[in-house]
Amino acid sequence: MNEYYVKKAEAYMRYEDFPGEKTPILFIHGLGCAGSFDYPQVAVQKELSGHRIILVDLLGAGYSDKPTLFNYSVTAHAEYLRDFIDDLGLTALILFGHSLGGPVAIELAGMCGNKVKHLVLSEANLDPSEEGAVSYRIAQFSETYFIEKGFQELIHEYREGGNRMWAAVLSNWLPAAAYGLSKSGARGGKNSWRTMLYELPMKKGFIFGEWSLPDKDHEILNKQGIHIETVINAGHSMAWENPTGLAAAIMRCLEFC
Repeated sequence: MNEYYVKKAEAYMRYEDFPGEKTPILFIHGLGCAGSFDYPQVAVQKELSGHRIILVDLLGAGYSDKPTLFNYSVTAHAEYLRDFIDDLGLTALILFGHSLGGPVAIELAGMCGNKVKHLVLSEANLDPSEEGAVSYRIAQFSETYFIEKGFQELIHEYREGGNRMWAAVLSNWLPAAAYGLSKSGARGGKNSWRTMLYELPMKKGFIFGEWSLPDKDHEILNKQGIHIETVINAGHSMAWENPTGLAAAIMRCLEFC
């Protein structure tokens, strides 16, 4: 594992960097997740063979530092990832963003300009979080209550309710980081993430899990010229449920969009 010093946060982001000669793919995980937890099985699939694969744990999550005074908004994450890309000397890359990591990837793509050759999203938030989404639910709490009680209540609920994987990785988040990202997701972007996605010039793909369908965006995004893929035998947590299928869907996006 490697680490990168985020000056604005005075903290270290940690990441895995698997070598390859093909265009690097930077994976950005969603709420309650971590690159080090979600994507190693995806990274080693033969479909992505040859690509340099970079798996980040966002600040506040996984193995990265958890500064208490950092602003954990979508934009704040995108800003230090832009610096990270610059400091790695990347002049061409592919961005992948899942769930609330999707808007981070969208804003980051806008900041990086023509460096980003493909933007691939999986069930990404394109609009402010709606009722039923975990981020919407978290955002309804006061910050004090969520940090003191709500965070542990959520972990217990998901552990007992059958989603032990998500409960396990969420337990390694700073509660304030989960709250800050959730509030940002519920508020939406300063500029609409959906509109930004439509207007970005690079090639774009969007991946659904079979168990998440039907979804109105399946048709809407296709009409906007965004390449659509579906991972069978998987839902929102497709990186865990079918890593081979997700890797294949990403590769099809790179080939056909």
